[in-house]
Amino acid sequence: MTRTSAPRDTPVPGAWEELVTTALLGTERRTPPDTAPGREAPVALLDAAALETVRRRAGLRPARAARRPDPAPDDTRRALPDAAARRLAMLLADRPGTGGGRRGTAPDLMELLPQWLAAANARGYAAPPQALPALLDAARGRTDLRPAALTFAGPRALWLARLNPDWRFALRSTPGGGATLPHLADTARVAEVWQEGLFAERVALLAAIRAQEPAAARALLATTWATERAEDRLMFLDSLRTRLGPDDEPFLEEALADRSRNVRATAAELLSALPGSALAARMAVRAGACVALDHTADTPTIAVEAPHECDAGMERDGVVAKAPAGRGERSWWLGQLVEAAPLDGWSGRLGGRTPGEIVELPVADDWRGELHAAWCRAAVRQRNAEWSRALLGTPAAPEAGGPGAVSLAERAKLLGTLDADERAEWVAGFIATHGLSEAFQLLGVCAVPWSAPLGRAVVDALNIARDAGSYPWSFSGVMGLAERCLSPAEAPRLDALLTTPEEPEDASPGAGGYWTEAFQRLVTTLRLRGTMLEELGA
Repeated sequence: MTRTSAPRDTPVPGAWEELVTTALLGTERRTPPDTAPGREAPVALLDAAALETVRRRAGLRPARAARRPDPAPDDTRRALPDAAARRLAMLLADRPGTGGGRRGTAPDLMELLPQWLAAANARGYAAPPQALPALLDAARGRTDLRPAALTFAGPRALWLARLNPDWRFALRSTPGGGATLPHLADTARVAEVWQEGLFAERVALLAAIRAQEPAAARALLATTWATERAEDRLMFLDSLRTRLGPDDEPFLEEALADRSRNVRATAAELLSALPGSALAARMAVRAGACVALDHTADTPTIAVEAPHECDAGMERDGVVAKAPAGRGERSWWLGQLVEAAPLDGWSGRLGGRTPGEIVELPVADDWRGELHAAWCRAAVRQRNAEWSRALLGTPAAPEAGGPGAVSLAERAKLLGTLDADERAEWVAGFIATHGLSEAFQLLGVCAVPWSAPLGRAVVDALNIARDAGSYPWSFSGVMGLAERCLSPAEAPRLDALLTTPEEPEDASPGAGGYWTEAFQRLVTTLRLRGTMLEELGA
């Protein structure tokens, strides 16, 4: 039998895969079917691919039409002003990598987007529908942007996220995965979601109830607590931080006997944040046995005798027995006891002294750092502003950061327990005395926009660094913070800093030009931020 080739209008099984293989190998190594090697082979390959494409498309069988998606939900918030909508489009268009390198005096628009979103959300504006894709793309690339971006995007963002896999993060970032939670008065529906809902829905439901009715949330959690997985118990227990109160103590005491170490540790932490709890009292007794006033010394001195063992009762109350690498066991146990003990009890144990007087007392045998560090953690956990002030010390103290703060991170956490005005005043004093070299982390906990005294302190310190011929790139982080956090009202004060000063002989080469460029960018950014607020109707 003579074998004949298939007519060109008859589909050949595997023809498309054959063409793809030929394209990958190259026509010099492999030619299309019925084609001779040579200069015409690439053209013949493209012709064959075009023909096969048409054949494949024409051969598709009709399929049942997919169900049309439900209409997008309405967004009843007020419309964004036209000028603000145009500004949003500009901010979203300034994507990372589009600036072409050094920005010079141009503002970093993408870094202004979080503030713009916060201002728009505060005024209750709805996102323009045409801006939603770019807004979701921006939030996809920046996790820090997601909460504000999704709030501004509203319910339509979740509608879009269900249609585009690239935006599924919006469903994960929204409590309950974007599902509609039942009304809390609908007890039957609440029970159904709690018993049968997805984990994200259950977490969102518990958080919503906890914010309104703490006791009801705790009672709901108790109905399934014994059958929950350990990792789920940990997440649910963490929800009790919201509106934590004395009524939660019995439940948390039972959780101290949980079979999961992480659950036990979280329960102990929550109980230690309740100064009147039985656990706090037990920790106070243990810590009091380790820390006392030694009256035999020439001056009153704090004597420390760290625990010699970690018994079962301590472990049940959340003390971790195994010390991290490089830490002594006894100091590790001591720190946990002092951290969990109520701070208000130390005055009675140490001669009726105030927190400020206590932290000034000498501590025997080099235990001062460990003891003060534990008091710092306790002040943060118990949100005790009086102890935080004592441990911070005065911002102008020679020992920058005060006697109790062992690190910049510790100081920043202590500042977080103070109100916004006091926090800004302390950081301003710190900068006025010590400059900006250690202030970056402290500035990060200050409310935005910075208060006038704090803003002046930062600008003055930058000006001093410039006049001293300091290495300018060392202050780029603070300058970036100033662009985002200084009040726009400070812009007129900065005009005097826009000229290029004479460089000292020992200044870094080109420092003067850099400083001038940085101050010009700062002023331009502040004025732009002011315009943005005006466009939003601030």
